[in-house]
Amino acid sequence: MKKSLFVFALFLISFSNWAQNASIAKEEKVVADRVEALRKALIDPTAESLKSLTSKDLSYGHSSGVLQDQKVFIEKLMNGESDFVTIEFQNQSIQISGDVAVVRHNLAAHTKDSGVDKDIKIGIMLVWQKQKGKWLLIGRQAFKLPS
Repeated sequence: MKKSLFVFALFLISFSNWAQNASIAKEEKVVADRVEALRKALIDPTAESLKSLTSKDLSYGHSSGVLQDQKVFIEKLMNGESDFVTIEFQNQSIQISGDVAVVRHNLAAHTKDSGVDKDIKIGIMLVWQKQKGKWLLIGRQAFKLPS
């Protein structure tokens, strides 16, 4: 009897771990899809798509140290001051803790900010928060990669 209870307890623990891992994997996929939607919206921006991906409390940091809120972030993309022609995210990782997801990747892009062509490669950390069942970008910090 004790052996049966022990085996049953191990089964429950294993099933619980499997279910939790499956749930995290599902959320990671949802976050990855939101990151991809952001990549596409940066290349072909609309105010509507950018607002739907970002929190009204967005803190968007550039590798130069410039910080923008949601309004300025969207404004700069819409007026061409910030213009991504191509973007590739490399070496992406996603870590979820409760309602917060931290996404790290390297960004390789061709930009045409204010009409000036430039190739960039920078590191990025994105912070997403699940708000009312939807993952929204609340923080982004870019940084220079070591040479």
